[in-house]
Amino acid sequence: MTEVSTSYSIAEHADTSQAVAYSSTWEYLTAELRRLDLIIALEVHRQRSNTAPDPLDQFKGLVLSENEISTLLQPVLTDRMQPGPLDSTYQELFEVLQATESEIEARRAATLNTGIFLSHYHLARLFQLTSFEQDCLLLCLASEIDRKYEKLYAYLQDDVTRKKPSVDLLLNLLLKKPEERIVARCIFDSRAPLFRFRFLRVIQDPAEQETPLISRFLKLDDRIVNFLLGTPNDPISTYGARLIYSKMQWNEIKVEPEISQQLREFVLTNLKPENSDRDFLFYFSGVDDGAKQLLAEAVAGETGRVLLMADAGKIISGGPPFDEKAWLIARETVLSNALLCLERVDLLFEDDEKLSFLSTFIEAARTFGRITFLFGMRAWKPLRLSSSTTLVKLELPLPTTVGRMKIWADSLEPEANCIDRSQLAVLASKFRLATHEISEAVKCARDLAAWRAPDDSGITLSDLYEACRAQSHHQLYTLARQIVPLYLWSDIVLPEDSRMQLQELCARVAERHRVLHEWGFGRKLSLGKGINALFAGPSGTGKTMAAEIIAKELGLELYKIDLSGIVSKYIGETEKNLDRVFSTAENANAILFFDEADALFGKRSEVRDSHDRYANIEISYLLQKMEQYEGVAILATNLRQNLDDAFLRRLQFIIEFPFPDESQRNQIWNVLFPPEAPRDQEIDFQSLARQFRVAGGNIKNIALGAAYLAAADGRCISMNHLLQSAKREYQKLGKIE
Repeated sequence: MTEVSTSYSIAEHADTSQAVAYSSTWEYLTAELRRLDLIIALEVHRQRSNTAPDPLDQFKGLVLSENEISTLLQPVLTDRMQPGPLDSTYQELFEVLQATESEIEARRAATLNTGIFLSHYHLARLFQLTSFEQDCLLLCLASEIDRKYEKLYAYLQDDVTRKKPSVDLLLNLLLKKPEERIVARCIFDSRAPLFRFRFLRVIQDPAEQETPLISRFLKLDDRIVNFLLGTPNDPISTYGARLIYSKMQWNEIKVEPEISQQLREFVLTNLKPENSDRDFLFYFSGVDDGAKQLLAEAVAGETGRVLLMADAGKIISGGPPFDEKAWLIARETVLSNALLCLERVDLLFEDDEKLSFLSTFIEAARTFGRITFLFGMRAWKPLRLSSSTTLVKLELPLPTTVGRMKIWADSLEPEANCIDRSQLAVLASKFRLATHEISEAVKCARDLAAWRAPDDSGITLSDLYEACRAQSHHQLYTLARQIVPLYLWSDIVLPEDSRMQLQELCARVAERHRVLHEWGFGRKLSLGKGINALFAGPSGTGKTMAAEIIAKELGLELYKIDLSGIVSKYIGETEKNLDRVFSTAENANAILFFDEADALFGKRSEVRDSHDRYANIEISYLLQKMEQYEGVAILATNLRQNLDDAFLRRLQFIIEFPFPDESQRNQIWNVLFPPEAPRDQEIDFQSLARQFRVAGGNIKNIALGAAYLAAADGRCISMNHLLQSAKREYQKLGKIE
């Protein structure tokens, strides 16, 4: 049913002039249960009237006696009949039933005229259920409300273990003529509403594989039970679905205005009653999941619905069969007056089996509604869609830097005046956050400000940086090791030109927005918008320290790539690992630091065998990813001469970290010792720099070793401690036998 019809026939013509409206769903259901008791009483009377006296009648239903059945049915009939119902004639019972049905019809019509919600009627209207189908649901619902019906059903089925109604029992209670029962069997077909919409399910003994239809027992779906009773329930969350109650307005959506305006015009133009024969499938692709959801919420609001979000990953993760979960989730859109949206649909593009799952989901969605949303990251080309389905594709990449600036400014109201516009530009340039991530970052920054200074909760730039880092994706933990930057500019000793290049690198990150966007250079570059640098020099000359200083200066996280987890001996695996690193880092807003990169980025060789050919493919692939990457990537190598010239041309910075001369070693010795470290004033750093020709990393090891020796002696750090530590370092380097 492409949009579930709302037509349903009740006693609209019943005389409601004197009828009193029901005050609630429960009062209405209570009246219907009284009617059901009369129907059961009639069936009990009929069975007894058609059966000759039997001395074993006292054991009918095993432990269920006539008196017990009479007692169960008595309360609802004492105001109608005297003496008890089972002592009355069949005609008397029938007349009471007719009067009860007439009263229910009149009161129900009066209730609907007042606008009071009746769940049983509402369900029938939504799914176009006949009066017979409604009564089938009522019979199954009764045993979910009151256990007395289990006894009554067991008695009527002549078996105390048969507590659920069977198909045969429903037919016998609700239909009197044999030919009617034959025709009504189709109601219990898998394609008929009660089973197609998963209202009922069969409870079957596994040992009985060939049970006839009339002998099968029925159970009402728990979600339908709770819907009919008006009980708060959210069983769909088990399958990774949730309802989004939002009143999102189009002018509140922080996406490109032309995108939201185009979508709104499409909705207003096409989603009209006269186009009810069309289905609309919206596929939103791209990485900005927040913008996707905001647009879907706006469409839902425009149509007077809420949004039902389902997760493809959780649906395929196990449990009931996929098609069962898909239909239950799709059915919920009708019960909750919602539009359906499936997230992470890319997971269903992987193979033919999962693509068939997607087809099943779309078919289920079409059955219950006209509008369905699919969210994915990649492009999608569906092979088969119904001719009545209109597919609308919309790509939602991350907002541009200009777009992010606007979202930051809007989200920071009224605190926007506290943050300079140029600072917002730098923030937007450094952190490539999605729409919803910016909103969450602002909320996080407000919380940080309130915690830091409860009396003055003004947001600072430091709060925003910390909040942005918290919003960044952290899947890089599986591929790299995060380094917490501690060093400052004063900690590093380099030639002046190398230091200036490091500062220019930082300035390029800070001014990227102005150059690429305000000055228009971004339109001239299809690739190479990121910032790549090569740090070349011997081990221990400060390459890692420099990467930490840059990360601290820019306020970005630093990840050191574990090459052992990247390079693989299996053909094609290295490329896959590189793709994972760069694609994950793209949204991590972090600096990638490849230490000892010459192990991966070696000189391309002439092709002599298949191994050379695949090695060159790996390097070419790396060059391609480097050009596409828009973040900051730092490559460190000890052997610059091993790097390919084509690779070097793609780098914006090549910064030399030379072996320190005597003057630089003297500076390193002086900056290494913290002010609070106790040391002998007689230490001659100039002599140490002249005597020990080692890199800064080795000097750090010597200073730290001397500190531990002094601590063990209970004295301040002296020249003797430094000489002893230096001896150990030289032994480690193999320079002393």
